[in-house]
Amino acid sequence: MSANEFAGKVVLVTGVGRAGQIGNAVALAFGAAGARIVACDRNAVGVAHRVQEFVAQGIEARPAAGDLTETDVAVLAVETALREFGRLDVVVNVAGGLTTFGPVEQTSTGDFDREIAINVKTAFLVSQAAIPALEKTRGCIVNFASIAVVEPSPSLVAYTTAKSAIAGLTRALAIELAPRGIRVNAIAPAMVRTAENTASAGADVQYVEMRHITDGVLFLASEAASGVSGHVQPVTGPAS
Repeated sequence: MSANEFAGKVVLVTGVGRAGQIGNAVALAFGAAGARIVACDRNAVGVAHRVQEFVAQGIEARPAAGDLTETDVAVLAVETALREFGRLDVVVNVAGGLTTFGPVEQTSTGDFDREIAINVKTAFLVSQAAIPALEKTRGCIVNFASIAVVEPSPSLVAYTTAKSAIAGLTRALAIELAPRGIRVNAIAPAMVRTAENTASAGADVQYVEMRHITDGVLFLASEAASGVSGHVQPVTGPAS
């Protein structure tokens, strides 16, 4: 992919509050490819720091802080892109993650609802808010599912359900938005090598490297994938 693949494009990435995590890496990768970035996260201090780091590296970026499970916040994130840069070309819904681990009998309704909200509701609301802007640019959405959708593990019922809903959301939006020129795909990664994951799971796990994730996302958002929509792409790293 060329260094200027996304020159002139505006990319909104959610879940960009923490250094070393997927949202941060995705935003940096798009910035390195020439895009202007709207970085979103509920952690206002964290996302402000990330944007400062992007700008220091020569990337045009703006923050949009708030809880993306709220409709008004999702709308504000899209409005930030339009106000600051005049357009929106790509939405990457990274926000979410794994917060509930344990047997199904010990999974409370609060735990379950939280997992659905941070993973599915955020992606739905941001995508919904972005549709009019993406229609104008014939843009695209990239969501984050998980390899748990196709290879479930014990004690992850809430997370697996949420990420399976992301896969369904991706396919449903792809069909509905195709007549409006908007593509929708998803990445479904296995465990990604981050400092946090290696600290909790150890060094012997077969991790997906961060570049595998960013390469996959940038491909799905690129012109090279202009004929791809409704696809959920597993990313498991090199074959062992």
